[in-house]
Amino acid sequence: MNKVLDEYLVEFPQLAEVVPWDREQPEDIDWDMLIHTVCREAEDVPEIDWCQPGEAAAMEALLGNKDGFLVKRIKSYDTDRNYPTKPTALSGLSPYLHFGHISAQRCAIEAKKRRHLSPKSVDAFLEELIIRRELADNFCYYQPHYDTLAGAWEWARRTLQDHASDKREHIYTREQLESAKTADLLWNASQLEMVHHGKMHGFMRMYWAKKILEWTNGPEEALSIAIYLNDKYHIDGRDPNGYVGCMWSICGLHDQGWKERPIFGKIRYMNYAGCKRKFNVDAYISYVKRLVAQSKKRKLDESLDSAAKHAKSED
Repeated sequence: MNKVLDEYLVEFPQLAEVVPWDREQPEDIDWDMLIHTVCREAEDVPEIDWCQPGEAAAMEALLGNKDGFLVKRIKSYDTDRNYPTKPTALSGLSPYLHFGHISAQRCAIEAKKRRHLSPKSVDAFLEELIIRRELADNFCYYQPHYDTLAGAWEWARRTLQDHASDKREHIYTREQLESAKTADLLWNASQLEMVHHGKMHGFMRMYWAKKILEWTNGPEEALSIAIYLNDKYHIDGRDPNGYVGCMWSICGLHDQGWKERPIFGKIRYMNYAGCKRKFNVDAYISYVKRLVAQSKKRKLDESLDSAAKHAKSED
């Protein structure tokens, strides 16, 4: 793909003038009812305030002089993006890409213009933005079982089934996992980051999903729970990258077989000790605690403000 990148990564063509629509009008959409339904179904999902919607906000996140990724933060991307204690090293663009407020093509074009400033970081960003993203898109497009164990390679299905009945130290229900009620404080922090921040650090998503495999009754249940939580709480969920991330972590997709061990079989293993060697676990847990406190305070302030407005309207 890199060999032909210059051939395909080109500026968007000028669009022809839009011809006024003179055919049958579509049926009216009851937007209020749609929004009410979505809000009712997701009433226990905290609202976030760090990500503003729209193309202008997306371009600000990419190129803004205040905190734009390519202007202010790209230099540390290559070295710091895999450290959960350094969240600002990430681009923060996935929600905008997911909802179509900006295109991967625009982000890549702008990044290439600045490659001379941070070659390693720009190359790493393009690898994630193009190569990894294309892998995910193609897998979900061509594999009808992209979100089940049936979509995994045969070696992965076999090794997971061979170890499906292995004894687990802990077995947690979906409700316990969703409420972050496990014995692992690091895992609980990652779950709470997703719930209250709407986004979990990329490195923690791997650890988070692999522990679900370790703590449930089998790979099918683990994958189902991981995708359920991913789609419910991640603002960039319901996306090929999310499904492939869960499949990589639990089913070894786009990976190789590793040393065989209980529960995981030949699927790549991750544990608390490895995370502790990589980054300051306590600092990450403290960071998430602050996010949760801010989220709860914001919700309380909104409830008090709503109550005050209601009381005033009754006077």
